[in-house]
Amino acid sequence: MSKDLVKSTSTVVSMTMISRIAGFIRDFIMAQMFGAGVALDAFSIAFKIPNMIRQLFAEGSFSQAFVPVLAEYQKQATQSEMQRFINSMAGILGSILLLVTILGVIFAPWIIKLVAPGFTVGTPSFDWAVVILRITFPYLVFISLTAFAGAILNTYSRFWVAAFVPTLLNIFMIVASVWLAPRFHIPIYALAWSVLVAGVFQLWFLWYFLKPLNLFTHLSFNFHNTGVKKVFKLMLPALFGVSVSQINILLDTIFASFLTVGSVSWLYYSDRLMDVPLGIFGVAIATVILPQLSRSHATHSENHFSEILDWALRCVLLVGLPAAVILAIMSGPLLSTLFQHGYFNGSAVLMTSKSLTAFALGIVPFMLIKVLAAGFYAKQDMRTPVWIGVIAVLFNIIFNFTFIWSLAHAGIALSTSLAAVFNATFLYYFLRRSKMYNPCKGWMVFACRLLFVNALLAIFLWLSVNSIEAWISHLILWRSMHLLMLLFPAVVIYFVGLWLVGMRLDSVLIPGYQAASCIQFFSK
Repeated sequence: MSKDLVKSTSTVVSMTMISRIAGFIRDFIMAQMFGAGVALDAFSIAFKIPNMIRQLFAEGSFSQAFVPVLAEYQKQATQSEMQRFINSMAGILGSILLLVTILGVIFAPWIIKLVAPGFTVGTPSFDWAVVILRITFPYLVFISLTAFAGAILNTYSRFWVAAFVPTLLNIFMIVASVWLAPRFHIPIYALAWSVLVAGVFQLWFLWYFLKPLNLFTHLSFNFHNTGVKKVFKLMLPALFGVSVSQINILLDTIFASFLTVGSVSWLYYSDRLMDVPLGIFGVAIATVILPQLSRSHATHSENHFSEILDWALRCVLLVGLPAAVILAIMSGPLLSTLFQHGYFNGSAVLMTSKSLTAFALGIVPFMLIKVLAAGFYAKQDMRTPVWIGVIAVLFNIIFNFTFIWSLAHAGIALSTSLAAVFNATFLYYFLRRSKMYNPCKGWMVFACRLLFVNALLAIFLWLSVNSIEAWISHLILWRSMHLLMLLFPAVVIYFVGLWLVGMRLDSVLIPGYQAASCIQFFSK
């Protein structure tokens, strides 16, 4: 295992952990200030639109197409060629984003009607969502250019900067909730303005660290640049394939808007908790391996390419499985401890726990999708994830219609998780069939040991967790102490269990991608 790869992953995980802690503080305060009602439903819908476009476009299809091409330039092009490529990409990307933002602000009411058809025109939920969307839509320009700068820094192994940037948004939203919201006639508008200001600051922060690399000198609009044309050629199919999860979330929002008030917020808070392992580990690993995989492809190092994927998949399972167990069994205690304050009452905890339990089933598949898709994008194969994504979306729609009638918002979460299972399964199958990935020996032994230890973890938690009603009825001090008393031994049981069955985590971090190291890890 390359020391640089492990160090980079640890850096991204650490910075993302800081961001997630700030995000929990933000959500704690938002839950206390706004609860799970009309105002937060309106904000969740409106903010999700530019955020989704960012994830679809800038951090999704564009990033996955841009990084492999940039890695080729890094290996094969001169400094001046690299500058012309980046200057052209910055100018063209900025122009497209500005145009999309102008259209978004103009057509905000129609967009809300499309995304949340359950919001009735003339009601506070609809009117507030339109205003919030118009305030937050320009955030798309700033955060997308931030993602562009972050992709360059990641390719040059400056991972910590881009990983830290989301913390700034959380800080601005915390300040807005505590200090600015009480000064607004409609308090939820304060959150919208904080998002816009945070976007400006995030872009400045990234470009400050990008400047010393001397890769960006001025805006250019050369559509005929070879690298630009290649990025857009790769980007068009990737626009759908890389962001299936975001499309599924949009579909979930449309379905949820027809359900009882609070459904959107219940899904939001459960999604926030699910995003902890996904964002800290799944995204971090995928972020780090994409430039590495792209460079391996550019230098025709096929064995190295496969070994990177093998390491990433092992890391995902080591973290993802226990995370899924903990969130599924402890959904109620976690939500009650973190969010049951102010307007977020016991009823909201009960309803949110149902969707969180359903989302927990999809944690491992979602993490696997991030890693497996990176293998295709590094090879500049955008077509395969596209049609796999189409199938996954169709499955999600079918599952939504199947489960929403009996499970309401929890059925929506379950549908998303099941669609992720199909997505990950197909991605893995075609990676193996195309021989992009050849697993190290010993995976069966590794899987059996890992499942055994996670079963022990699940039994311990199942026997130890009190009923959700007990958690709701107690004060925050009792909930906090009991949560720590459960999580600490759970972590100990997991890692001691791994040791007892013969798995040594330090084997994962051994420098060098030698197959012998992999075999030693799995069969030791």
